[in-house]
Amino acid sequence: MSREKSVPSVSVTYAQNGSSTKPNELGMRPMQERAYERRGEQYLLIKSPPASGKSRALMFIALDKLHNQGLKQAIIVVPEKSIGASFADEPLSKFGFWADWTVAPKWNLCNAPGDDNGGKVNSVKAFLDSDDKVLVCTHATFRFAVDKFGIEAFDDRLIAVDEFHHVSANPDNKLGAHLGAFIARDKVHIVAMTGSYFRGDAEAVLAPGDEAKFDTVTYTYYEQLNGYKYLKALDIGYFFYSGAYSDDILKVLDPNEKTIIHIPSVNSRESTKDKIKEVNHILDELGDWEGTEPETGFQLVKANGRTLRIADLVDPDHQGKIQESLRSPKMKTNRDYVDIIIALGMAKEGFDWIWCEHALTVGYRSSLTEIVQIIGRATRDAEGKTRARFTNLIAEPDASEQAVTEAVNDTLKAIAASLLMEQVLAPRFNFKPKNEATSQPTDGFDYGESGYDPKKENVGFNEQTGQFEIEIKGLAEPKSKEAQRICQEDLNEVVAAFVQDKRAIERGLFDEELVPEELTQARLGKIIKDKYPELDNEDQEAVRQHAIAALNLTQQAKQLAIEGGEDEKSANTAFVDGVRQFAMDVRELDIDLIDRINPFGEAYSILAKTMSEDSLKQVAAVISGKRTKLMPEEALELALRASRFKKERGRVPSVSSQDAWERKLAEGAAAFVRYKDEGRYE
Repeated sequence: MSREKSVPSVSVTYAQNGSSTKPNELGMRPMQERAYERRGEQYLLIKSPPASGKSRALMFIALDKLHNQGLKQAIIVVPEKSIGASFADEPLSKFGFWADWTVAPKWNLCNAPGDDNGGKVNSVKAFLDSDDKVLVCTHATFRFAVDKFGIEAFDDRLIAVDEFHHVSANPDNKLGAHLGAFIARDKVHIVAMTGSYFRGDAEAVLAPGDEAKFDTVTYTYYEQLNGYKYLKALDIGYFFYSGAYSDDILKVLDPNEKTIIHIPSVNSRESTKDKIKEVNHILDELGDWEGTEPETGFQLVKANGRTLRIADLVDPDHQGKIQESLRSPKMKTNRDYVDIIIALGMAKEGFDWIWCEHALTVGYRSSLTEIVQIIGRATRDAEGKTRARFTNLIAEPDASEQAVTEAVNDTLKAIAASLLMEQVLAPRFNFKPKNEATSQPTDGFDYGESGYDPKKENVGFNEQTGQFEIEIKGLAEPKSKEAQRICQEDLNEVVAAFVQDKRAIERGLFDEELVPEELTQARLGKIIKDKYPELDNEDQEAVRQHAIAALNLTQQAKQLAIEGGEDEKSANTAFVDGVRQFAMDVRELDIDLIDRINPFGEAYSILAKTMSEDSLKQVAAVISGKRTKLMPEEALELALRASRFKKERGRVPSVSSQDAWERKLAEGAAAFVRYKDEGRYE
């Protein structure tokens, strides 16, 4: 690593008002109370960040369904055995609830010996035939049980699926197919829970018809972190290195921070192909090895006058003992129990270490979902923990073309993850079309020092709920219930699909001839049509406008917050002030203006600060070398928008127009005609 890297791509500061950790008279925190209010729904989707209390929320809901709604049993389904511990016995009555949560030891199959497709499947049948009320098992065990016994065997029961983003509407996803069958039969209740309702492969989690049946409870990252008592700031950054990462890892690893290090997969280009040697190298870099602690299996390393306690989850010879040690109650009660955890495939989803201050990941991971989950390891609230960070350490390109191409792909994925996390961490956006005759302020929203201006597009913010209300001139309103639901609940999922689109992010970062509307209108429009084919054209356009407004306003607010500086006084309101400042700086906040902003422009400025100039040129050269003429699908989308242009303005787009977007529409319409004549469209 040739130089210090110190520029985070995302830095967010919160108010520390303590609200998200305060229980009500039933012992429920705000998210749990919100979910419990919807306990009567047959199909319930809970979208809430790590550490917000989804497991306990499910306990409250399940107990009500078992005692008051006539369901026979509750089956809790988790992706891996370690997460089963989240649903262990809880004395809920001690905190004010009317019942305790208990799981008989034999029915927590995550703790049982044997294979998922062996004795555990038979245990599911034994449970279904019993009078006991709660079973906990893995996704795999549940899939095999449904295959063996059929969906009818689960009638009149609650099926609760944790980490719901593992489900996919793709027919090859077995769990998704089973859930589709359960919904079609309509004789079970389903509670789905996830901290990231999108998939790294951009597949839909549920089929649109099935998704429409779910009532959604959304609790945002902003609400969660803003309501913490201790954690005040979160930094997220991608940083680049050259050579072997293990030689210079201390450039980004602070031994004084409680850290989870995820080393790269042995199949990745960042790996040396010897994971044990990599761990040993990291230990050597940290300090002098003093042996292994017999009781825990932790490695002891003397560094800067203190002894670090390091849990090595990479070495298979010691994994069992280390995992057992990390399940100790001391993990939650004793900050000094462990200092650093080194892992490869573990310590991600569902892993609970409240003291973790830094999640350091070497090499790009397999999906945005995985990165969101890893970041969640560092966002727990804990006494004395005021700042947390996530670092994605990525290899810079070298001279070989293949390596450069791989590096470019990893870089683009890291930027996509950063853009998505900016969206996830921001307050929630509610957009309204501006109409001087009818628009009015909404109770509970603060419109800034000047108050609400009926002649201008206003930006209101509700500190209590962490929501923006933003008026935009010319904004299309969603008409159908499904389009309204998407605009209210799923804008982050739309943004996730867009920022994962490789062609969009390549062009947005490195195409100097880009007309922004090619991405904001044409490319995003095509993505939404593919993602929501059941919506009509007007609703698809409304969803597009709401999604690009959310993405671009986040980017503009971030830039203005950075330019304005973040002293202690202004840090809590920097993002809100940034949105307001952008709205004030423009003559009018309309959808055409928003469409003319390149959504990847601010990401490029961060990239230029973190990557060496030579590497940046190499990346640009690789992407420029792949630049091609308009693809048939792109020409079709442009032709459709050219047709809309003609309806709105009474003339066809001109190739000689002074407006770059109008020229691009004309070019697209001409290309569409050529492709059509060539028989390229069915």
